[in-house]
Amino acid sequence: MSTQSPADIRIPTSLLPADGRFGCGPSKVRPEAVSALAAAAPGFLGTSHRQAGVRSVVGRLRKGLSTLFDLPDGYEVVLGNGGATCFWDVATFCLVGRRSQHLVFGEFSSKFAAAAGAAPHLDAPEVIESSPGTHPLPEARADVDLYALTHNETSTGVAMPIARPEAAPAGSLVAVDATSAAGGLRVDAGQTDAYYFAPQKCFASDGGLWVALLSPAAVDRVENLHRAGRWVPASLDLHIALENSRLDQTYNTPALATLFLFADQVEWMLANGGLEWAASRCDRSAEYLYGWAESSPYASPFVAKPAERSHVVGTIDLDASIDATAVTKALRANGILDTEPYRKLGRNQLRLAMFPAIDPEDVAALTRCVDHVIAALS
Repeated sequence: MSTQSPADIRIPTSLLPADGRFGCGPSKVRPEAVSALAAAAPGFLGTSHRQAGVRSVVGRLRKGLSTLFDLPDGYEVVLGNGGATCFWDVATFCLVGRRSQHLVFGEFSSKFAAAAGAAPHLDAPEVIESSPGTHPLPEARADVDLYALTHNETSTGVAMPIARPEAAPAGSLVAVDATSAAGGLRVDAGQTDAYYFAPQKCFASDGGLWVALLSPAAVDRVENLHRAGRWVPASLDLHIALENSRLDQTYNTPALATLFLFADQVEWMLANGGLEWAASRCDRSAEYLYGWAESSPYASPFVAKPAERSHVVGTIDLDASIDATAVTKALRANGILDTEPYRKLGRNQLRLAMFPAIDPEDVAALTRCVDHVIAALS
């Protein structure tokens, strides 16, 4: 290997992507959205979230998401503060009746299972686990009233199809963590009862907010548990969140910039063709990334089965002779940011986002930059 410091490597300007942000969250925010926020700021930022100026943005967001996901009749768009991590606690209080089943195949899918396991008012959850780089499948159980799935495991770059478990008991719910999938992967919302996510990934905004697309059955579960008197902290109470969302507001003060950027991204997607357009854009990025890795002598997709490879988060293993840390340092020194692997996975790899806001041509450019850096390090 070369003795050249990774930080000293200079990638020719002709090879660089137009935008070097490839982080898996927070994600690239479109410059046009930032400009729109700046233009709206005098009458929007620093104003009351109970008044029409902010509530109209929440209303646009809820209407836009309903259209984007082609929600079936009776489904509701509900939002609150705290992000998807917070929503796991919300679900343990307000969606799990007695027992849940969790598919665990990475860091994030394990966290909802841990939250349910720690809840003293619930029975011990069933956990079905598979090794990183794969995903398990749900299994119908008579005593399970909520099936917890993950559409895209952000830590490993594994995506799974979303469908209700066959022979699941009547009245059971399907809750899907879609934080890094929503807006970038196709989904039939009718196969879910709570499709929940945060806006700092495909929706090119900042974190700190959760959104859940709730079915009538999920709303009934919330109402029934509320009537039964289950104690819930107010900030985690989905019943309160429902009441506020129907008024186009949140229970406590949200980050107004986050709401604005979120709504702008949804409307950008709709203006260009909706979810199919956004997912197709991610498909092109994935073709560039995985096609490069499969043809490379020193790179390979971490996820073995092509059907399970995420089109929004790509994980690429590098040969043991190549120091992935040196590669990511060199990329960062050239303005190509956040290509480091997920820390707890502990692999010699690159991990990068392919969210809709990221131009597929920039993904293609990134692969050429990696080739240049590896040649310089050799």
